[in-house]
Amino acid sequence: MLEKLERELMLVARCNLLTPRDRKGQGGQPANQPAQPARTAQPGNQTAQSDQTAHPAQPDQCSGARLDRSAYFLLSFLDTEGALSIGQLADALGLDVSTVNRQTGALLRAGLLERIPDPKGGLARKLRATALGAERLAADRERRRAGLARVLASWTPEEVGRFEDALTRFNREVEADEGRTWPRPENAQDT
Repeated sequence: MLEKLERELMLVARCNLLTPRDRKGQGGQPANQPAQPARTAQPGNQTAQSDQTAHPAQPDQCSGARLDRSAYFLLSFLDTEGALSIGQLADALGLDVSTVNRQTGALLRAGLLERIPDPKGGLARKLRATALGAERLAADRERRRAGLARVLASWTPEEVGRFEDALTRFNREVEADEGRTWPRPENAQDT
């Protein structure tokens, strides 16, 4: 039973609908949509994607194409949790500070994030989405939700509800296993 579940979760994790990623310059577009032009290296930008840290500062990422996975994840997390410092992000996500710094640096250069003073007067500056970042996140969420609606179109409302309940329970158990609660309480970053 766990073998099947593990395979199913791997399929979900690599699902282009939920975690779009560039494949041979296609900008994460599904196979039934036209491919985007291939990325070209620009001074100061790296094109390597070895650890899922794509650099959204490149032109196709700022022109309305899908956000890469790390950009979507970071913007979503900040949208949910509120403004956080690099250290708070690294702690919350279980990532190395240098990885988060590199990912957020790309978002800052792209104009999707901004640094703000700590609203509580702390020394560390916080990161939050800019208006452009919030707009791009909203557009990506809408695309993902439309894709989910397409995939689940033949499901009954009861089946969708059971699936949602099971995923919510699964996420709660994963978070509890890692010493966190889900859903997270509001203003968790203030603790």
